[in-house]
Amino acid sequence: MKREIAKYVSECDVCQRVKADHLKPAGMLQPLAVPSWKWEDIHMDFIVGLPRTQKGYDSIWVIIDQLTKSAHFIPVKTIYHAKTYAELYIARIVSLHGVPRSITSDRGSLFVSRFWEHLRTALGTTLIHGSAYHPQTSGQVERVNQILEDMLRACALTYSTKWEECLPLAEFAYNNSYQKSLEMAPFEALYGRRCRTPLNWSEPGERVIFGPDCNLKRAQSRQKSYSDKRRRPLVFEVNDHVYLRVSPMKGVHRFGVKGKLAPRYVRLRSRSKCGPVAYRLELPPHPAAVHDVFHVSQLKKCLRVPEEAVDTSQIQIEPDLTYEERPIKILDQKQRATRRRAINFYKVQWSNNSEEEATWEQEEYLQTKYPGFLSATTNEYV
Repeated sequence: MKREIAKYVSECDVCQRVKADHLKPAGMLQPLAVPSWKWEDIHMDFIVGLPRTQKGYDSIWVIIDQLTKSAHFIPVKTIYHAKTYAELYIARIVSLHGVPRSITSDRGSLFVSRFWEHLRTALGTTLIHGSAYHPQTSGQVERVNQILEDMLRACALTYSTKWEECLPLAEFAYNNSYQKSLEMAPFEALYGRRCRTPLNWSEPGERVIFGPDCNLKRAQSRQKSYSDKRRRPLVFEVNDHVYLRVSPMKGVHRFGVKGKLAPRYVRLRSRSKCGPVAYRLELPPHPAAVHDVFHVSQLKKCLRVPEEAVDTSQIQIEPDLTYEERPIKILDQKQRATRRRAINFYKVQWSNNSEEEATWEQEEYLQTKYPGFLSATTNEYV
């Protein structure tokens, strides 16, 4: 009997949607292939939200070579259009290193714009996007972002200068610093030796340098071995029911309780497998801005599909993977009398939930929060 109870609880739809996941993160590490030459495969990202300078710069465009780890930090403005970024890209990257073979980035509005797509096609570059809400795809550039932010904080604290003025020196300091995975500095991997600085007591001499690709492959092997100890494999089949991790919107109320207590997951169906650790899900038609490919770490298995499945076409997921629950049906009605007046209560079924999860809500709350709902459904209920 104990085993039957444990099995029933583990397969309970409500439990699977609301309970936190305490297992190891799903999906084994999938290192990107080591490029065969310098500046053939690059990564891009933005550091935004910086104090606006006198010239109007408020962001930094970070571009990194995957092989040598050399980087360029370009001050930009958030008001720039895709055409301006394309001109900067040709002037600062293509003019120095040639046209790259591939560009890895997140799914920012710049990198999925039509103009950038046309430019990529004209230059013959492959654009690789990470899956939704999985920044580890561009983990290298995310780490450099952290280093650059720390350097700019230190400069602002020590010299009280504007971050824009420190950016060229920060770029040089990063490129001329030792990298453990390369076993040399990025400049050393790019030019064959470190660049001279005022601190050099002697001229930096050239030395026999083994290919940075060999060092990177050894580093990737170590990183994968270490990372996979804290991960677990997770595989789905086509048309499997899976749970997608979401978060409720702020300000959403259910049964007098804020949306913080809303379910953590919604149940969807997998359409296809896109690589070793990514799946394409059958999303409802409403969130056009949400990409339908998700990393396996955002998913978990549905152990049992409940008999009364929630209609996925009614689930409205926002681009930031939040959702708002709406009342969709009145199941029952009752009235509670007080000394002064009678209060009407309605048993309401919410979107993304079955009838068993219906809650009793006051008429006043429903009229205030969802005007028009009662008038549209009361007649049908009666």
